[in-house]
This record gives sequence, structure tokens and C-alpha cells, in this order.
Amino acid sequence: MYSGGSIHGVGRSLGAMLRIGVLGAARITRAALLKPARSVDGVEVVAIAARDRDRAARAAARHGIPDVADDYAALLADPGVDAVYIPLPNGLHGRWTIAAIEAGKHVLCEKPFTANADEARAVAAVAAGSGVVVMEAHHTSYHPATLRAAELVRTGVLGEVASAEASFIVPMPPSGDIRWNLALAGGSLMDLGCYPIRWLRDVLGVQPQVLSATADDRDGIDASMDARLDYGGVAGRVRAAMWTTPPLLIEASVTGSAGTMHVRMPYQPQTKGRISVDGPGLRLREKADPTASYTYQLEAFRDAVTGSPANRTGPAAAIETMETIDAIYRAAGMGLRTPSEMSTP
Repeated sequence: MYSGGSIHGVGRSLGAMLRIGVLGAARITRAALLKPARSVDGVEVVAIAARDRDRAARAAARHGIPDVADDYAALLADPGVDAVYIPLPNGLHGRWTIAAIEAGKHVLCEKPFTANADEARAVAAVAAGSGVVVMEAHHTSYHPATLRAAELVRTGVLGEVASAEASFIVPMPPSGDIRWNLALAGGSLMDLGCYPIRWLRDVLGVQPQVLSATADDRDGIDASMDARLDYGGVAGRVRAAMWTTPPLLIEASVTGSAGTMHVRMPYQPQTKGRISVDGPGLRLREKADPTASYTYQLEAFRDAVTGSPANRTGPAAAIETMETIDAIYRAAGMGLRTPSEMSTP
């Protein structure tokens, strides 16, 4: 088991095991937390809460989570919980991240961090000086494939970089899915586009300026978004869509004076991800590490709590991402997402 010493929260020593509670019974929890927790030393999932306690109980029984809290507030008040994972709808991320910080819990919050950049700054202000770790769950930032792509750019293998683009296009029929719900801060840019935005920021090392954007606007929800950006002189493009042609496109590329890097499955590199570089006299083929990016993320979260500088997606990075998202919505002539006014979903 993990033996890196005590974990320090707000005014207390938590021991060597990081005990995590889950706010919500979302489907993503299994892949993002429960499965990696089985193999990451020093971490255990100890409790879950949902709007419907019976739903939380069913999830607990299915996944072997020992405790079911009556509601979110009860879970945050539980002294046996050191940290929380928040997979709630986008519009509720900020509210419950702040509540968790104020309860002295470390936070791993699903992306996107908040509904907009102003809310991200508000969360960052509460987190500052709190003594707890707050991490946005942009898991691809922690996978070796992303770090390798950034290394190829940084070390000049591609020569002088001229352009880069990243796309995440996956069909999601507009039924009852929360991604189509404006009140819950849905939209293709929020739920899919945040991935290529963060990936390009990680790989190019520059926060972009948004030049233009076009969207398929369906009653305030962007079914698709196509944005042009400037990364310090590098021409960038981000595409995200839940309903468009082509029906499936999950890739990224960076082109320089010496060659082009193509990346297959950049946001789920463990799923047959690959980096290819081609140019005059230049050929490279590398398969991605099959370890899930969620596993690397959970290790980083644990290490950040124990004092390691492992938090690449803390509040400052999250603010950058939300600023870019807000700027793209403005460029497309759409309104910004707003925090949800409804009670817990």
C-alpha cells in the first residue's frame, strides 16, 4: 500500500489512505474513479450520495462502495471522507466544488470545471489558501501520450510549428441527455470541445487567442462548434460536435517546417492511441501506453494531496480553459453557459 506519509487536509492529519466520496451516481464514475481506484495504492472509494438515495444505494451495491449518504451535504459533513469526486452536470460543478472546499475536502471535479470563467475564478478564490487540493478531471493531461506529444513539439522534432488542430466529434442523439440541456450548461463545446482545447494548450504550451467561431445553434445549445485560434503565431483549429457530418472524428495534428505529427485517440490514448510523425527524412511511430489516463489522473490527485507538485489541472489551468470556451461562445454569437439554478439533479 501507499506509504508516502500523512495526508494533510484542513487542520487535520488524514493518515496514509485517501478516502474518497462521490457526489452523484453518474455513469462516468466507474471509468473515471472506481476502476482506477482498484489499482492505485493509497486510495479507496468509501461513500456515495445522489439526489435519489435509492439510486445511490443501487450504485453502491453494484460497485462495492461501503457507505451511502442521505444527500450531498451529509457526505460533505462525513469526517470519514477526505476528498470528493464530482461528476455532476456542468452547471453544478462550481457550486458543489465550493461546498466541498468549505467542508475541508479535497476535490477532483469533472471537466469542464465550471459553467464559465467567472465562476472558475470564484472557485479559485475560495480554494486559495484553503489547504485543500482542487483538480479538474482533465485526465488526458496526465497520460504519457500527451506528455510525449508536447515533448516532440518542445524539442523541435517538427521544426518551427505553423499550425495545429484537434477535433472531438461524437454523435449524441438529442433525447434526454444532459448535454442538450441549456439549464445544466450543456453543449458540444462544454462536453467535447474542452478536450481538444486542453490538449492543444498542453501540447503547444500557449493559451490561445480566439479569432473566430461558427456554431450550429439549436435553441442555445451548440450541436457543433468550429473555432479558429492563434497560439502565439501558430494557427489553431478546434472542432467539437454532437450531431454533424462527419459522424465520428477523434484526432489531433501539429504541423511544422520539418514534418507533421498525427495523433490518434488523443483524449482516450489507452484505446489504440498512436503518435505518427512524417516529413522529409522523418518517420516515427509510437503506440500509446495502454494504461488508462484515469489511472494516471488518480495517481496525480493522490500525489498532489500528499504534497507532490502533480496538479497540472488546478484552478489556474481551469480558468484558462474556461476563458477560451467563453471566448469561443462569444465569437460564435452565442451566450455563455451559466451556473444551474435548479436543486441537485
